[in-house]
Amino acid sequence: MNVTEKEYIMARKRRSDRLKHILAIVSIVSFGGSAIFGMAQLFSSAVQKPSKPTTAESSVESQLAAQARGYELVLQREPENQTALEGLVNVRLMMNDAKGAIQPLEKLVKLYPERQDYKALLEQVKQGKVEK
Repeated sequence: MNVTEKEYIMARKRRSDRLKHILAIVSIVSFGGSAIFGMAQLFSSAVQKPSKPTTAESSVESQLAAQARGYELVLQREPENQTALEGLVNVRLMMNDAKGAIQPLEKLVKLYPERQDYKALLEQVKQGKVEK
């Protein structure tokens, strides 16, 4: 190898090293910037006042009402669906709607007279001694 080739190789290596250094610095700055931005978002959301809090009771009640509507829709298509009848009874009892639970319970007793648990629950509901 002659001197110009060695100089060319050395110059190329220096350019390559310089490019590596520049890319490393850009990467570090980018990573640092994204980390700082993420932390700023985290702290700003922690400092902001929370929006109107929802009460757990209202969300539970709305979920129970939605479940009851779902069971009622199933019963419109399949009036003797045991699972939907049981689900509707349970949801209405959880909603403290004992009067609303009587009709599907009576239907369950009529459809399944051998089930003593349905009869016992119907008696409890009619007497007002229902536990959730």
